[in-house]
Amino acid sequence: MNALMLDARWLNTGLGTYTLNLIRGLRQYGDFPVGLLTLPKYQDRLTQYGYEITLADVPIYSIREQFRVAWAAQGAELLHVPHYNAPIMRRGNLLVTIHDLTHILDATQRKSPKSWVYAQPMLRLAALRAEHIFTVSEYSKRQITEHLGVDAGKVTVVYNATGPHIFPEPREAARAKMQQEFSVDGPYVVFVGNLKPSKNVAGLLKAFAIVKGRGRIPHRLLVIGDDTAGRPAMMKLAQELRLKDAAIFVPRAGEEQLRFAYSGADLTVLPSFEEGFGLPVLESMACGTPVACSRSASLPEVGGPAAEYFDPYDAESIAAAIETVLLSSDRWHELQALGLQQASCFTCEDFARRHFAIYRRFLREA
Repeated sequence: MNALMLDARWLNTGLGTYTLNLIRGLRQYGDFPVGLLTLPKYQDRLTQYGYEITLADVPIYSIREQFRVAWAAQGAELLHVPHYNAPIMRRGNLLVTIHDLTHILDATQRKSPKSWVYAQPMLRLAALRAEHIFTVSEYSKRQITEHLGVDAGKVTVVYNATGPHIFPEPREAARAKMQQEFSVDGPYVVFVGNLKPSKNVAGLLKAFAIVKGRGRIPHRLLVIGDDTAGRPAMMKLAQELRLKDAAIFVPRAGEEQLRFAYSGADLTVLPSFEEGFGLPVLESMACGTPVACSRSASLPEVGGPAAEYFDPYDAESIAAAIETVLLSSDRWHELQALGLQQASCFTCEDFARRHFAIYRRFLREA
């Protein structure tokens, strides 16, 4: 019987980085039997870690997963679901990771049918049902305690770390790779994330149009975001802003492509209104590329003194921050050095140990 079962059915985006870092940490630091619950398409990818694998071929965010995940984990003393779609009917200890409350805090997402029919009720039910909650920033912890009515002692903050695929590549080689992979010629600014309203890609496009209108930088904007619902509106806005040739939209990037995208960029911009953590800030810094980001939500907590901050509600503020970094070699190199130092504070070792301290507490109680 496994002491711990980890739900590993989502291995893409930032949630995937979180889950894979946990799996690697379990292999390195764990001293108890572990099982992984995953989708058939990920079985080969996870076999290398040597854990018992249970397959659950059910859609994420479905009614069926509530029954299938609970059934699959019935023999485990402890189940950790790294998202809010936890099986509420599970009998036994349940740990849940709630990364953010965007579905509650962001006005646009809060009003969507999917949010008020599924996401918001599930967030509240998961917080109520879980024996303990992990989250990824002090900002998110405050929101969870305030909006979900959870006692602060039930929530543990564990900062994200970058995966082993994130490290600096030589800038010119990275740019050559981006030209080959995504047809990006010359210098560029990069955004990484989905295209949902909370990410404020529209604000970034408006700011970039201001910057390009001043004619002071030759850069293009590379938008890496896997969101089929949001992409048409953003591409239309780019065309309206006369950024058709200056903005490049890439629906998704693999781990290697992402590393080269950060490494080849002159600047990473994250203009979000809401972020539970903001992994692109950390990933960019770890690749040696300066960051400009919102002065809101968790981002100052992650970026510390190593980012150029702006008001995400003000396109001129975003534009000014972009120009401050790109037009000043001194500021660029200062942020690069500070960013590498800041990224080194978020380690996989600390990430793993903080999780394991909670695991062991509940395994002793089981």
